Amino acid sequence: MDFSHLLAEKIDTILDKWVVAVRKDRRIESADDLSYGAIKDHIPDVLKAMVTVLSTTQGNDIRSIVTASWEHGAIRAIQGFDPEEIAREYHQLRMVIFDAIEVDLLQGTPTEIIRATRLINAVVDEAIALCFNSYVKERLRELEHLHSSLTLHNEELTRLINANREHLSYLAHDLKHPLSSIIGYSDLFLREQRKKVGGKENYANVEHIERVLRNGRHLLHLINDLLEMSRFDTGKIKLELVPTDVCELINNVYQILEPLATEKNLQIVVDCVRTPKPIITDSFQLQQIVTNLVSNAIRYTESGTIKIVSQVLDNDKWAIAVSDTGIGIVPEDQEQIFEPYFRAKSYLPDSTGLGLAIVSRLVKLLQGEVKLVSQVGVGSSFTVILPLQLEITES
Repeated sequence: MDFSHLLAEKIDTILDKWVVAVRKDRRIESADDLSYGAIKDHIPDVLKAMVTVLSTTQGNDIRSIVTASWEHGAIRAIQGFDPEEIAREYHQLRMVIFDAIEVDLLQGTPTEIIRATRLINAVVDEAIALCFNSYVKERLRELEHLHSSLTLHNEELTRLINANREHLSYLAHDLKHPLSSIIGYSDLFLREQRKKVGGKENYANVEHIERVLRNGRHLLHLINDLLEMSRFDTGKIKLELVPTDVCELINNVYQILEPLATEKNLQIVVDCVRTPKPIITDSFQLQQIVTNLVSNAIRYTESGTIKIVSQVLDNDKWAIAVSDTGIGIVPEDQEQIFEPYFRAKSYLPDSTGLGLAIVSRLVKLLQGEVKLVSQVGVGSSFTVILPLQLEITES
C-alpha cells in the first residue's frame, strides 16, 4: 500500500485536529492568543514533505522538510514559544497523524505498517531537530541584538551622566547658599522664641520652626554629600598635605558629635594611647572620614558604646577603627555597603546611602583601605588603614 495518497487526502483534517489539540494542551500556553493561521504556520509544508517521503514512487523530499522546519522554529522563537511548547506541538502532530490514518494503516501488511510508521516518525523527528536548530539561532540573534542595544543605551547613559554631572554640582552649590540662610534665620528665630514665656501659640511656633530647621539641616547634609561625590568623581578634590595630630583630630570629632550620642544615652570611648605622632596627610579629608564613620555609628546604635581606636601598625601604616554595638549589617549587604545610593535592609528611612560611599572614596584618595567586620544584633567595626606619610606623585 502507498500511504502517501492517504496522508495527502487527510492533510486538511489533520491540520484542523492538530490546531484544536494544540489549543487544548495547557502546556502550550503561548498558542492561546494566536490565530488559526499563526498556529498552523509551516506545518502544512512538513506534512507535504511527509507525503513525498512516504511515496513509493517518488524520491525523498528532504529539502522541503529543512525549509519548513527552519522557518517554523524561527517564527516560534519570535512568537515567544519556549522549547518545551515546541516539543509538545510536534508530539500532538505525531498523535493526530497516527489517529487520522490508524484504520487504513492497520489494513496494510506488517512490512508496510512498519515502513510507514518509521518514515512518519523519522520525518517528525527530523522536523523537530531542524526546528530547534533554527529556534536556538533566532534566540541567539535576539540576544546579540539585545546586547548591542543595551551597550548603546549604557554608552548614552554614561554620556548623559558625564554631561550633567557638572550641572548637578553647580545646582547643588547654588541651592546650598539660600538653604544655609534659611537654616541660619530659622535658628535665630527659634532662639528668640525660646526666650519668650508664652502659652500654646508660642509653643506651636517653636515646634513648627524646629521641624523646618530639622528638615533644612537634613537637606543641607544631602546637598553637601552630593557635592562631595561630584567633586571626587570629577577629580576636583586636591589634597593639602600637612603634619596632622591624629589624637587632636579625633578629639575635635568627639566634641562635635558627643551631644548626639548623649541624646541617645550612648558613650563614646576614645583610645589614643598608641596614636602615631604627627603624620603627613590631608587633615580635612581625614576628619571627614572619622566624622562620617562616628556619626553613622551613632545613628545605627540604640544602646551601648561607640569606640574610636587609633594605633600604629608598622613602620609604614597606621589605623583608626570605629566600632559600635548597633544593629549590624547582614552579610549579603556588606559587599555593597560602600556603593553610592546603596541602601541596606537595616538603613533608616531618611538615609541617602552616600555617607559610606564618601568614606570609601576619601580613604582611596588618601591611599588607604577600609575594612568592615559586622554581625547582626552585635555591632559593626570599620577600620581605616592609611600610610603614615602620604606622598603625592606629580603626573
